[in-house]
Amino acid sequence: MTLSTMMNYPLTLDHILDRAGRLYADTEIVSRLPNKQLHRYTYADFHRRSKALAKGLVAAGLRPGDRVATLMWNHYAHFEAYFGVPAAGGVLHTLNLRLTPDDLAYIVNHAADRFLLVDEVLLPLLDKFIDKVKLERIWVLTADGGIHTPAPKHESYEALIASGAGDFTWPAKDENSACAMCYTSGTTGHPKGVVYSHRSTVLHAFAAALPNGMNVSMADAATPVVPMFHANAWGLPYVAALVGAKLVFPGPHLDAENLLDLFTKESVTMSAGVPTIWLNLLQTIESSPQRWSLKGLRLLVGGSAVPESMIRRFDAIGVNLLQGWGMTETSPLATVSRLKPKLIDQPKDIQYAQLAKQGLTMPFVDIRLCNDEGHEMPWDGQQPGEIQVRGPWITASYYKLADSSDKFTPDGWLRTGDVGVIDTDGYLKLVDRTKDLIKSGGEWISSVDLENALMGHPAVAEATVIAIPHPKWDERPLAIIVKKSGSEVTAEELTAYLTTRFAKWMLPDDYRFVSEIAKTSTGKFNKKLLREQHINK
Repeated sequence: MTLSTMMNYPLTLDHILDRAGRLYADTEIVSRLPNKQLHRYTYADFHRRSKALAKGLVAAGLRPGDRVATLMWNHYAHFEAYFGVPAAGGVLHTLNLRLTPDDLAYIVNHAADRFLLVDEVLLPLLDKFIDKVKLERIWVLTADGGIHTPAPKHESYEALIASGAGDFTWPAKDENSACAMCYTSGTTGHPKGVVYSHRSTVLHAFAAALPNGMNVSMADAATPVVPMFHANAWGLPYVAALVGAKLVFPGPHLDAENLLDLFTKESVTMSAGVPTIWLNLLQTIESSPQRWSLKGLRLLVGGSAVPESMIRRFDAIGVNLLQGWGMTETSPLATVSRLKPKLIDQPKDIQYAQLAKQGLTMPFVDIRLCNDEGHEMPWDGQQPGEIQVRGPWITASYYKLADSSDKFTPDGWLRTGDVGVIDTDGYLKLVDRTKDLIKSGGEWISSVDLENALMGHPAVAEATVIAIPHPKWDERPLAIIVKKSGSEVTAEELTAYLTTRFAKWMLPDDYRFVSEIAKTSTGKFNKKLLREQHINK
C-alpha cells in the first residue's frame, strides 16, 4: 500500500467556528427572542462568545465527553452552544421541549447530562421534571439577556459567558469524538439516543451546502424554522457557519404572520421546516396575496411526505419548495429532490410529479430497498421495500442500547422503517412507514399516497389516513380531515375526488372531520395517538 502525502488534518467544528469568526466577521446573526425583540450581532461576536462559553464551561468542571443539555428555542445563544460546547470537548445534547416531562427526565438521565443551558421562558417546563434528574449546574438565558439570575438555584448564562472572557486554546480532540447527541421522538418505547461525531457533522455540512443539496452560500440569509432540538435543525446552523450565510432565528414564534414578517424584513432567501409550517404559511399568503412578496424564496421541507399540490401552489407564487428526506439517525439529510437536467424541458406535470418524490441520495449515502425476506428490490419505481441506508453521517448504533439488532442488518445497514420505491433515475419515493401501511385483503395501501391526494382537494387543509381493523379485509383506510376555514366538503365528494386517482378497493371506508389533527413533537401526524382516538369510535 502506498500512502498519500496529504496532511492528517482533523475535521472538527473548531475549524468552522474559527473560520466563520475570521472570514465572515461582519455577517449578521439575527434572533427574534421570546419577548419578540430582535437581537442582532455578528459572526465576530458569535465567535468571541462561543469561545467564552467553552472557556467558562471548562472552568466550571466540564471534562472531555461530558454532556451539556440545552432546553432552548432557536436563537443566538443556542447557536453559541452548537459550537462552544463541542469546541470545549463536551457533547451538546439538545432536549426536545415538546416531549412530556417524563420523557425529558428519562432522556436527561439516560444521557447522564451534567449541565443544562435553558431559556427563562422554559423554566416552568424544567420545573416539571427537575426533581427527577441529577443536573449539577443550570445556567439560564434571561428574557432580556441580562446577567441577573431568575431563581436562587440557577445561574446566569451571561455570567457564564463573562467568566470565560479572554483567550482560550481549544482542547485537542479526535475528529471521531462525539460533538452532539439527539434522541428520537419515541412514538413507541423509550426515545433512542444518536451520537454525532465532529467528522460526521462536518461532512454532513459540506454535503448539505452543495448546489444539489440545500444550496447555501455566503450570499444567503437562512432561517432554521425546524427547531434546533430536532436533528440539529437539519444541520442548517452548521451549514450557515461553514459558508458564512446570514442567520435569522425565529425563536418560538413559528406562526405564519411572524415568519412572513421576519422573512420580509430580513430578506431571507432560504428556510427549512416541516410541511405543517409551510402549509400555514401558504394559506396566509394566499389569503392576502398583495401583502407578501416572497418571490425567489427557497423552502426546504422534510419530516413527512409533501403533497404535489403543495409544491404546485408554492410555485404559483414564485417560491421554490424543495423536498428532503432523512431522520435523526441520518444527521438527518439523506436525499434531496432536485430535477435532473433532462427533466427541465419536460411538461410541468412531469416535473411536479418528480419533485413530489423524496429525491436523490446525497453524496456518500448508499441506499437500497429490501423485502421482508431481506432480498434487495430493483430500482424500477414499482416494487417497494424497506429503505436501508449507510454512510459517514449515518448512525451505526444507538447510545447505551443493549440490543439494537432489529434496527440494523447483519451487514451494517440502518433499517429506517420507511417503505419506498426507487425509479430508474434513482429518485426515492416514500410509500409509508412499515407500521403505517394498510394491509387490506392481502394487498398493501399507502396511507401517504391517500393523504397527499386528499390534501390536493381545494377544501382540505390537512388530511391523514390510518388503518382500522376490519372483520373481512383485515384492515381498511380511515381518513381524518381538517377542512379549510370557510370551506365545506362531504365524504361523498372526497370519495369522488379520489376515484380518478385510486382503485376502488384503496379508497377510505370512512371519513372523520375534525378541527385539529394530533401531531408528534416534531410536527408529524401522530398516528399512534390517532389510532387510539378513532378505532372503535
